[in-house]
Amino acid sequence: MRKMFLMAAASLLALASAVHAEPGYPAKPIRLIVPFAPGGSTDVLARLLAEALRPELGQPVIVENKAGAGGNIGGDFVAKAPPDGYTLLIAAAGPTVINPSLYARMPYDPAKDLRPVTLLIQEPNLMAINPKIPAKTVPEFIAYAKSRPTEVSFGSPGNGSPAHLAGEWFNQLTGTTMVHVPYKGTGPALNDLLAGQIAMMIDNMPALWPHVQSGKLRALAVSTDKRATAAPDVPTIAESGVKGFSFGAWKGLMAPAATPPDIVERLHAAATKALAKPDFRKRLIDLGAEPVGNTPAQFAAVIKTETASWAALVKSTGTKLD
Repeated sequence: MRKMFLMAAASLLALASAVHAEPGYPAKPIRLIVPFAPGGSTDVLARLLAEALRPELGQPVIVENKAGAGGNIGGDFVAKAPPDGYTLLIAAAGPTVINPSLYARMPYDPAKDLRPVTLLIQEPNLMAINPKIPAKTVPEFIAYAKSRPTEVSFGSPGNGSPAHLAGEWFNQLTGTTMVHVPYKGTGPALNDLLAGQIAMMIDNMPALWPHVQSGKLRALAVSTDKRATAAPDVPTIAESGVKGFSFGAWKGLMAPAATPPDIVERLHAAATKALAKPDFRKRLIDLGAEPVGNTPAQFAAVIKTETASWAALVKSTGTKLD
């Protein structure tokens, strides 16, 4: 009987050690995976966050870009990484809430294989055009696009990305027939927008706004219900006459699903403390992002709601990928 008791106690002790963080976590550098190419808003946020997290965690935070398949490559990499707190995901809508409805086959299940830590930011998407186009407002751009039904193009970071779906939705609501041009990331798409190779993008504000401020792009509108704090003079797409058009973007911090609760708590505390720093908050707000820093449960609720909303939009646009 005593032997059985000792065996049971040993099993419970092993189980307890398996669900708790190793002593002194973190004891080595942490990898922050960006599931997109460099140059986009997810990449910009990741590099700012890595800098802000280092003093909170006492270890270097190294950003790695693992782009491809609409973010699925990076998402899958983190989903299948050891759940030890050393490989984390900068999560965005694509690989977290859109792709399950968009792709016929997914290499991982975001709802089961990833664990929310905190929602980092919310941000509007910005509708921006190359200044060579003689349109100053959304109605003027619609008229311009309708007068050239096969000539006006819009870019996106890739097929099935939020920017792609936004452009198709804009076509639906306005009767325009803009041609979609997919790229391998926001950076390459933005380069062609700046060069005038494509006419328009509706993409995350932090990536586009600095080029509007420098005069290299023209902002027509933001995608959310309310105007952006960083750009109060830029109207929303809906108030510009495209009724019903409204959606935003967000970025969050996620870990592999089996990550122990105390590691998640440690990461949550570090991230929310970083987001509360005035200088970090100001950098984010100046880029057009709104810092959040909610609880894992609150972030999980956002993901659930967003998954349903994007599934409806994917269905309405008829977009599907293999």
